[in-house]
Amino acid sequence: MAQDTDAWLRKVKRFNKVIIWLQKMGIALGPHHLITTTGHRTGQPRIAAIGVIPIAGQRYIFQAYPKAAWVANVRAAQTVTLSRGRRSSVVKLVELPVEERRPILRDHIANSHARVGNLFVTTGLVEDPTPQAVADAADRIAVFRIAAQP
Repeated sequence: MAQDTDAWLRKVKRFNKVIIWLQKMGIALGPHHLITTTGHRTGQPRIAAIGVIPIAGQRYIFQAYPKAAWVANVRAAQTVTLSRGRRSSVVKLVELPVEERRPILRDHIANSHARVGNLFVTTGLVEDPTPQAVADAADRIAVFRIAAQP
């Protein structure tokens, strides 16, 4: 199983490099954005491909991978640059408390393609891709609301 997970993570990293390259060329795909944070240990800029998901008039970013470095960087800095195609803006990200995450996670999974719930299973954050199972795992899945520009 660990070998399957390692192979899958290598594919994800290659895919993210393609998304980052396309975004830098000005080509935006789906909900993909680039998040630029300051490394919490190195102080160097770090770029990651993430999905920005609109729910009930707000925009959210969900942690899909355990130990995602961008999550630790956001927690340290809170202010990030979000880019999509050739547009970018500095925004503040507000991490939701666990109890506030549950309904957002439930809504996200209930209104998304089945592959979204399956991603949380594949990455080991949940065992079942149902909206309730993902909501029940809210303590393991960081959720950030994109606030107005600082």
